[in-house]
Amino acid sequence: MNIQETVDYHLRSTLFAIRRMYNLLAAENGITQGIGYVLVNVGREGVPATKIAPMMGMSTSSLSRLLKNMEDDGLIYRQSDENDRRVAKVFLTPRGVELRAKVRKVVLDFNNKLFEKIDQAEMATFMRVNEVIRQQVCNDLAHLTGKSCDED
Repeated sequence: MNIQETVDYHLRSTLFAIRRMYNLLAAENGITQGIGYVLVNVGREGVPATKIAPMMGMSTSSLSRLLKNMEDDGLIYRQSDENDRRVAKVFLTPRGVELRAKVRKVVLDFNNKLFEKIDQAEMATFMRVNEVIRQQVCNDLAHLTGKSCDED
């Protein structure tokens, strides 16, 4: 089998192309793709900081640095959860909300362009195939490390 025929090759080359595009677009707003991803995943009700790392596939130490930088830049703030003081929730500042709207528009515009070229049946198949791949990776990781995909 030729390497260009592997699932890995196609996923990786597509992911890197998307990352390049989003990093260029993020830079226009003075942020990184990682910051943009945090912004679009923090809702009005906030999100526990511990939930962000698994969503982004980041280590907790890398996420801590990213959140610290975002806090220093006035994009987020952290607050203890009312029900469980051990849990720190991340919330967006007004500046973070404003920037999230821009990031969200970029993501939705890109997806709308794709949906003009991909019909619903193809998209459903794409999602199913990606879920099969993700589950296989999670199974292999669990076998290799004894940890689930969502663990650090």
